Amino acid sequence: MREYDPTLNLDPVKWSSLDDDQKLQLVQEYHERFDSDLPDLALHSVVHTIIENQIALGNETPVAATLARLESGGLDRHDAVHAIASVLVNYLHEMLSASDTKNHNDQYFEALAKLTAESWRSQI
Repeated sequence: MREYDPTLNLDPVKWSSLDDDQKLQLVQEYHERFDSDLPDLALHSVVHTIIENQIALGNETPVAATLARLESGGLDRHDAVHAIASVLVNYLHEMLSASDTKNHNDQYFEALAKLTAESWRSQI
């Protein structure tokens, strides 16, 4: 895999065969070319990479199904990745701020189940 394009479906086998540094580099290179005005390119790229890793897991998490649902709701793939990332970032913040030790994956997955193209559009 030589290039990353968030508007195109990735081959999960090829994506998974890359190490994390290679994935991150590909995501950063894409955004440097097409989204150079991002306030924090490194953080943006890390979050993209996390979401792409979760999508590549297929049915192991609800992320791939959420992506498909958001695309069928009218979001392009890149916006759908951003919508999923917004949920992830909110839950990471909540998890890091929480004093409990409960598993936050269930909350993340529940929030993904509620995420729609319309709810994402209303936030941006």
